[in-house]
Amino acid sequence: MLIRILAFLLETLFFLLIGAALLRAWMNWTRVNMSAQPGSFVMALTDWIVKPLRRTLPQSLGKSRVDWASVIAAVVLALVYAMLWGLLFGVLLGVTHWMPDLALTALSGLFVFALKMLVRVALQTMMILVIGFAILSWVQPGSPVYNLLGRLTEPLLTPLRRFIPAIGGVDLSALALILILQIGLMVLGQA
Repeated sequence: MLIRILAFLLETLFFLLIGAALLRAWMNWTRVNMSAQPGSFVMALTDWIVKPLRRTLPQSLGKSRVDWASVIAAVVLALVYAMLWGLLFGVLLGVTHWMPDLALTALSGLFVFALKMLVRVALQTMMILVIGFAILSWVQPGSPVYNLLGRLTEPLLTPLRRFIPAIGGVDLSALALILILQIGLMVLGQA
């Protein structure tokens, strides 16, 4: 029972950190003002890892539209999560001490585990943004939060709007994107 609680707390902590790093990268990509919420929260949560990475990256990457420091931070956090998870469940300790020839297999498995965590966090974070945008489009369109969520979700909704017409004045592109993201999570769960 204690191991399950620790695993839950570990996953929750790293979900928040990885999600914040990915959201920081996405907000920079979409040119959202980072001084307003949730930008200031995301920066406060991720500055400890993003700022040192930003100083070590080549200037060519620093001038890119992609916030590589935030992306790399998310990858590093996913790898740390996988390593801690492996240590918590004995995956690394048992394999490296008793079967050194399987250590590479265990490490590659943990790398895949980290990659799946990264993709899962990205899909779930985007789903939260889209659901928030869809709800606010009915409840409070025109609010500052609605405009922010609109800017964050537009790059993914715009291509869908080309293929999914509005029905009775209702834009179904958000629903279609939620279905696509959920299918992505289902596929990821099977992989």
